[in-house]
Amino acid sequence: MTLHIPFDNSFAALPAGFHARLDPTPVKSPSLIAFNAPLAEQLGLTGGDTAELAQVFSGNTVPEGAEPLAQLYAGHQFGHYNPQLGDGRAILLGETLGRDGVRRDIQLKGSGRTPFSRSGDGRAWLGPVLREYIVSEAMAALGVPTTRALAAVRTGEQVYRETVLPGAVLTRVAKSHLRVGTFQVFSARQDLEALHRLFDYTVARHYPTAQTPADVLRQVIDAQARLVAQWMSFGFIHGVMNTDNCAISGETIDYGPCAFLDAYHPETVFSSIDRQGRYAYGAQADVIVWNMAQFATALVPLCADTEQTIEEFTQLVRGMPDLIRKAWLQQFGAKIGLAEPQTEDAKLIMDLLARMSANQADFTNTFRALGDGGARDQFTDPSAFDDWQITWTARLAGEANPDAIMAKANPVFIPRNHRIEQMITAAVDGDDSYFHHLHHVLSRPFDPQPDATALTHPPLPDEVVKATFCGT
Repeated sequence: MTLHIPFDNSFAALPAGFHARLDPTPVKSPSLIAFNAPLAEQLGLTGGDTAELAQVFSGNTVPEGAEPLAQLYAGHQFGHYNPQLGDGRAILLGETLGRDGVRRDIQLKGSGRTPFSRSGDGRAWLGPVLREYIVSEAMAALGVPTTRALAAVRTGEQVYRETVLPGAVLTRVAKSHLRVGTFQVFSARQDLEALHRLFDYTVARHYPTAQTPADVLRQVIDAQARLVAQWMSFGFIHGVMNTDNCAISGETIDYGPCAFLDAYHPETVFSSIDRQGRYAYGAQADVIVWNMAQFATALVPLCADTEQTIEEFTQLVRGMPDLIRKAWLQQFGAKIGLAEPQTEDAKLIMDLLARMSANQADFTNTFRALGDGGARDQFTDPSAFDDWQITWTARLAGEANPDAIMAKANPVFIPRNHRIEQMITAAVDGDDSYFHHLHHVLSRPFDPQPDATALTHPPLPDEVVKATFCGT
C-alpha cells in the first residue's frame, strides 16, 4: 500500500517573502533506520513499506500534496543579531491535521542546500540525527513540550566536517516552525505588511483566543516560562537558546549541542560553541526572559501607540521571572514529594541543590532515590544529605502520598550523554541495535526496567562527555 500523507498546508499559502520553494536534494542510497509508527498514526499517515519510507523521508520522493519550502527567519545568536538566517539544511514538506485535530509540520532536516544555506552544504551527519531522534522522543515521554522525530534515514553518502562521516536525514514534526526570529526578520526590515500577516497567521494557528499583540506576547511568555521550568526539573541544558531556536508554540526545538546533567552544578555547560556560559544550565531562566524581550521588541511595530505599547510589553517581560519561579517551584516541589509547594519551600529545594553541587551528586539519581532511601549514597559526604533530610522529613509530615508524587516527577532514565555517544559510535560502525534499545527504554522513563539498569549509571571517568556539538 502506497504511503499516504494527508497534507493540509497553510504556511505555503503565505507570500513568497516568507519562504523559498524548492524540492529536497536526492541522495544516493537511502535506507531506513527508524520510523515512528505511533506518531505516524497520530498524524494520519497510512501505508508505505520500508523502501518507500526511505525514499520519502530521505527527500528522494516528494509525496503527493507536499509543497516543499525553506522558511525565512533571523535571530540573535549568542546575543548578536543576524539579520537573515532561515532553513539552511531543512525543507518543510507540508502540514497535516492529526487525528487529534492538531496541525503539525513535517520537515526534513539534512535534505540539501537552500537559498539560506550560506556556506553550509545543507546536509546532516548521522550523529546529530540520531541524537535528536533519541532526545526529542525522550523529552516527549517525559511530558515536555517538544518537536518530535518521525523518521531517520541513512543517505548512503558521506558528509565532510572535520572528518568524513556518514550522512543522514531526520524527519521532524512540530506544531509549527515559527520562531521569535521569524518575527524579528520582518520587524527589522520594517515590513509591516508581512509582520501583520505573520501575526494573524500565528494567532489563527497557535493562540486563537488572542486579540492583540499583547495577548500573544503574554501567552508565549507563559508557555516559555513553563517550558524552561520543565527543562530544569529534568536537568536538561538546551545549549543554544538563540532567538531563532525559540519556538512561538512553546515547544523545545533544535536539539543541537543539548545535554543532560550528570553531577549537578548550576554552571554546567556542554555546548562547544558556548565559551562564555551564556546558555549554562542555571542561566536558562534568565536567557528566556531576554529572548522574550526580543520577541516583544519585534511585536512593537504592530501597535499604533508605541509609547504605551512599550510600557505594557515591558511590564509583561518583567513579570516573567515570577512566572518561571512559580513554575520551577511546582516542578521541583513535586520532585521532593510536595503536591502544593509553598513559597518558603524554595529554600528547602535550593538547600538540597547546593548540597548536591558541593558533593558531586548525580542529578537524576539523587531525586529518584529520595523515594527509596538511597539518596544519601549519591553524596561524596553522605552527612550533607542527612542534615537536609531532617528538615525535609518534617516538611513531608503533612503530605498524603509523597512517594507517588516523586515517582511521577523523577525519571529513572534520561538520555545520558555518554550513552548517546556510545550509541552514535555503534551506529557509525553500522550497528543500530543500541539506538533501538536506548529508544525503547527512554520511551518509559519513569518505569523501573531491571534489564536496563546500566543506563542509570553515571559515566565512568573515561566516559565523561565534556563537550557536545551542533550538527551543522
